[in-house]
Amino acid sequence: MELARGQARIASHHERSWASITFAGTRHRVELVFEGTEAIEAGECFIVFLPEHEFAIPRQLVADAAVVEVDHTLDPPVMRVTCELLLLEEG
Repeated sequence: MELARGQARIASHHERSWASITFAGTRHRVELVFEGTEAIEAGECFIVFLPEHEFAIPRQLVADAAVVEVDHTLDPPVMRVTCELLLLEEG
């Protein structure tokens, strides 16, 4: 939410377990809604900076963060951003 500059609300969040031979964690799918012109500007920055953002989540490593879908309407000005994150448990 910090990356969204406090301009988004979480519309949905889904979490499922994920594991490989060497790692365990969770995959998250989050839909954020940015309403209004100022919020949409923050959302556009969110889209640009999410893949390279350094997360600070205790005992978790964000291995991947990507925007997978964007839906934008002009009247009223609303942008929905769906992103997926892969969090790995730090041992």
